[in-house]
Amino acid sequence: MNDTNICFLSAQELGTAYRNRTLSPVEVTQEVLHQIEKLNPSLNAFCTLLSEQALTQAKRAEEELSRGEDRGPLHGIPVSIKDNLFMEGIRTTFGSKLLENHICNEDAPIIERLRNAGAIFTGRTNTPEFGWKGVTDNRIFGTTKNPWDLERTPGGSSGGAASAVASGMGPLGIGTDGGGSVRIPAAFCGLVGLKASFGRIPNYPATAVDSLRHTGPLTRTVLDTAIALDVLAGPDERDPSSLPETRNLFSSQIDAGVKGKRMAFSCDLGYASVEEEIRVLFENSLRDFEKCGATIEHKPVQWEDPYNCWEIFFYGGIASNLGPKLADQGDLLDPGLRQVVEKGIHLSAADYVDALMQRNRFWQEVRSLFETIDFLVTPSTAVLPFSIGNNDPLDASGQAPRSLSWTPFSYPFNLTGQPAVTIPCGWSQNGLPAGIQIIGRRFDDLGVLQVARAFEKILPWSSHRPTLVKAG
Repeated sequence: MNDTNICFLSAQELGTAYRNRTLSPVEVTQEVLHQIEKLNPSLNAFCTLLSEQALTQAKRAEEELSRGEDRGPLHGIPVSIKDNLFMEGIRTTFGSKLLENHICNEDAPIIERLRNAGAIFTGRTNTPEFGWKGVTDNRIFGTTKNPWDLERTPGGSSGGAASAVASGMGPLGIGTDGGGSVRIPAAFCGLVGLKASFGRIPNYPATAVDSLRHTGPLTRTVLDTAIALDVLAGPDERDPSSLPETRNLFSSQIDAGVKGKRMAFSCDLGYASVEEEIRVLFENSLRDFEKCGATIEHKPVQWEDPYNCWEIFFYGGIASNLGPKLADQGDLLDPGLRQVVEKGIHLSAADYVDALMQRNRFWQEVRSLFETIDFLVTPSTAVLPFSIGNNDPLDASGQAPRSLSWTPFSYPFNLTGQPAVTIPCGWSQNGLPAGIQIIGRRFDDLGVLQVARAFEKILPWSSHRPTLVKAG
């Protein structure tokens, strides 16, 4: 088996190979590190490599498995970690000059769980400063590129994780999502990206945007996403919003099918505009869902755009954290981020309470729809991956649109906390990936994975390889 084939095996396939003694964790880790060495100079997906640590972990995993000490499905599996999640003894910068030399003194719960599961940490992946935008660049590590087209963005803010997984630099990347930061790059890179129910995967240490923030996996298959959720889900006393234990494994139930499930589709949610290729690919997916046995409900969705509400929680939260630093350290911030902070520090308590009321009203609209359906399906983004150098793509008139108007389907479900998964639904005429998003009722993480898995069986995508890998 050649190195490229090894690098594009799923976590599930690697685990099976380990237990059949046809591959070893050391062999796989060496090949993944070689893939990083070969491709990362072009992609800039990793900002910190942990090669020596990874090989040490791989040797330990290999020894444990040989003795029959099996820690589970992620034992010996290479995993990358976004550069905003605490790892003890490892530099964690959040992509910011303010924290350029910051070394953590503890692990986040998600890192603890991965360590205990025997995962192998290959490195930290790039992110925009404090995850403030939907593309990935910062003033420490530079710009991350999309392996499907090096002139285009992989999205953000978990763009480094998505670029790495899509190019075979590991089967699993861990990101965070406060307004689409897992789902946007998953869609732009042809991956599965899960925002589980709020609290399903605990957050700690606390951040200023915790009421929106989800931590989640990016993978190449739905099964790998379910396997990751098996390991990552569960309560942690450090996060008072974390949900109770789930007794049943997600991965063991995702093949149950969706026959009879009621699904509604919306290409605009009542307020969004999408590119024509996105619309065509999305509408084509309707027929594929019907093949899965789902019942298609024709229910018009006419919501008002909740962006103005969302931005108070997100950008206001960032401003509360960074505002006190403007006077002495403001010049260290990304200029765009500084503008956001300068705007956010003028928000009042009344603005926040008004946004909270708007959020509650929006939830009632969403709740009402989900009283009559099981799942809502939308495009993942309104546009295909766009050129590097822009935070937001130009509209048809050549004018810059309102921030994040190109990803109008992601942030609404950070406000509601519902589970949402992005999966590929096809490729454009230029070979760029597009995604669809499946949203479920509160706490129905298993349901959205079952729908995604059913669609994957009808229209599999994991054999697709990005342009950069084919060229290599």
